[in-house]
Amino acid sequence: MTTKLSNKSPEPQATNNGNRARIRVPIAIKLALAITLLITGGMSALGFIILENQKSVLSQQINDMGSAISRQFANSATDMVLAGDHLGLQTLTNNLVDGHQIEGAIIISEKGEIIVSKGNVPSLDIIQAKIGKIPAASAFEWSPPAIEPSKLVCFNNPVTFKQLLAGNVVVTFSKQQMVQSLQKSRYVIIAITTLMSLLAIAIAFVMSRHLSKPIYNLVDASKAIGEGDYRFRLSERRNDEIGELACAFNQMANGLLQKAQVEDAFSRYVSSNVAKEVLANLDHVELGGKHVDASVLFADIVGFTSISEQLPPEEITNILNEYFSIIAQIAKIHNGHIDKFMGDCAMLVFGVPDYSPEHSYNAAACAVMIRETVYQLNEIRVQQNKIPIHFKTGINTGIMVAGNLGSNDRMEYTVIGDPVNLASRLAGIARSGQIIVLEEFYKQDSICQRITAHKNEIIKVRGKQEPVTTWTIEDIKEEFHPDMQKQINEILRSARH
Repeated sequence: MTTKLSNKSPEPQATNNGNRARIRVPIAIKLALAITLLITGGMSALGFIILENQKSVLSQQINDMGSAISRQFANSATDMVLAGDHLGLQTLTNNLVDGHQIEGAIIISEKGEIIVSKGNVPSLDIIQAKIGKIPAASAFEWSPPAIEPSKLVCFNNPVTFKQLLAGNVVVTFSKQQMVQSLQKSRYVIIAITTLMSLLAIAIAFVMSRHLSKPIYNLVDASKAIGEGDYRFRLSERRNDEIGELACAFNQMANGLLQKAQVEDAFSRYVSSNVAKEVLANLDHVELGGKHVDASVLFADIVGFTSISEQLPPEEITNILNEYFSIIAQIAKIHNGHIDKFMGDCAMLVFGVPDYSPEHSYNAAACAVMIRETVYQLNEIRVQQNKIPIHFKTGINTGIMVAGNLGSNDRMEYTVIGDPVNLASRLAGIARSGQIIVLEEFYKQDSICQRITAHKNEIIKVRGKQEPVTTWTIEDIKEEFHPDMQKQINEILRSARH
């Protein structure tokens, strides 16, 4: 929808001192923002104060209870410590530790030896270090490695008889309940703060909706354009700067839509990478090329002449489109692209126009995936009483020329050179399902470490004075199979739809 706007823009107001008026923030926005910040800040501060106060109260309760229990424990153990009644002390300790919130207890003689112990208690070294430094019934935090720090607190109390020291008791308490209580309070406060903040935001929205609606529409339009929806248009009818902005935005969207349509149409004739490079350098589209290190793959249909004699032209076209579409998808997965379709043969290039150090492996892995995908597609076609199609493949790598070739009136981006010719000849000597490469290609570390192959034969290739040793690629290594099969399943699923 095209926005109808006035061409006349209102003049900006000036201040008394002659300067241009500053941008004004509406009162509604200021008020809404103030309400939101005030409620959120106030609730946050109140929650912090409540939590700190609750933490202080709970800590004091634990200290009071711990001091009382450790003192009572020491009094109860006095006679048995003096009498050396270890069984009675053990029973007393067991009964104490079985109580709520008590994690452990230990009784130490005046010589610093353990009389009885149960549960989580500090080591003698820690206890000895604390006993001489803290008064009776004072607490110190301690935790074994398996327990989160600050979750346990210990209370020490001397065992005395007529002011004579007979030993010490240490009782370990759990602060888990306090932590859980604080956590629950924190959740409640966060929930209340969130609720109040949402209420403040709702109030702010109601107050500023009318004034800010065009801005929200512009944001939505920008997001739509950013996601590729170039048909999105603003329908604002305003005789102000926002109206002019909406008009300019719609003009920009029209330009982006036309550019996207040109790119889409262009990429149907050349690879998307080549299309982007050409469109990005429209002022420098000219004949010429440069030497590049790349790989090329030829995938040729076996017995195509015989197949074309058996089927009508429409079905031949459908077969080519079905298989070549799959090959194009696989090439894209491996950072390659279709250079051209030549009748029953597809020429794929890797490493141009964007260089990749993995172009050789990408070509080999692409060939393996093409063969496996074609094999699985043929099984489906046989079940549907359709003719299966088989490919033979040749791959080569090396220095070749890549660029715009042809004439000033008609040119195409392609690669040429001896490595390209040799790859085509390797595809010509391959048998159905074979992937033929040169020995130099397979001996690359990036290939032989991830691809399995066997030596094929030494052959004389037209254009080469010396015979060349060929290898047949068998498969990628086993660890790469799950990912490849997952991608094949996706391709076949999309092909059925």
